[in-house]
Amino acid sequence: MSPCPILSRMLRLSRYAAIVRGLGGIVNWAIAISQPAGKRTWVERVGCIACVFGGLALIVAGISAAPAVAQTEAASDVRLNYTLAELHDRDFSGQNFQGSSFAGADARNANFHGADLRGAILTKAAFFGADLSDADLSETLADRVTFDGANLTNAILTRAIATRTRFFDTEITGADFSDALLDRYQVAQLCERAAGTNPVTGIATRVSLGCRD
Repeated sequence: MSPCPILSRMLRLSRYAAIVRGLGGIVNWAIAISQPAGKRTWVERVGCIACVFGGLALIVAGISAAPAVAQTEAASDVRLNYTLAELHDRDFSGQNFQGSSFAGADARNANFHGADLRGAILTKAAFFGADLSDADLSETLADRVTFDGANLTNAILTRAIATRTRFFDTEITGADFSDALLDRYQVAQLCERAAGTNPVTGIATRVSLGCRD
């Protein structure tokens, strides 16, 4: 589990704990003042007042922690929805799109150089002539995607699902297709121009495709 969800849970628990302690202090004060005045010492009276102010302070602290929790949760959720969006010629280089959706999007000639697309949904998207060099597309759902003329140089497509996807005239030098789900005819076409070794994974493109030497 990533540290962001853990941190948000810790903040949430501390907020609730502060509110509970604050309410507990006020309850103790209410019980104490219910006793006859003659039976309470000056120490108990001061303690009652301290309980009230301490309880209120804890409640305020617990409530004020809510924005911090919300901000932490928002920061940990980078998923975006570009389903059916017009993204042609846009510059997304180096951006984080983990788990985002580009299903049916028109991303022709868009720049995704070095982008993090791990686990993204690309179903039926069009990446005609797009720059996906050095991009991480591992574990993407990339079925029926068009990568015609795209640049996948040094891209990582490990464990991607890319059935019925087009790679005509796609530059794949250094791309890593390890454990990717591809149709047989796709593999045959890709092996005709497969070359290079991925600089991140150290896997040769031909090896990742299972090409015969």
